[in-house]
Amino acid sequence: MKTLQFKTNINCGGCIKAVTPTLNQEAGAGNWQVDTANPNKILTVSSDTLSAEQVVQAVENAGFKIQAA
Repeated sequence: MKTLQFKTNINCGGCIKAVTPTLNQEAGAGNWQVDTANPNKILTVSSDTLSAEQVVQAVENAGFKIQAA
């Protein structure tokens, strides 16, 4: 399984709640997390099938900013 990391503006529980349905659909529940304690709000996704572009598209579609870490 590969691990992808991204800088985001997902910075609170409400933001995580808003992006959860999208990331659960794309990556699967339990295969992603956001470190809101990190100043860069690092999103880590573990997946064998998702590309970085797919994760970026999903997070942007949910209304958040994202870039490769």
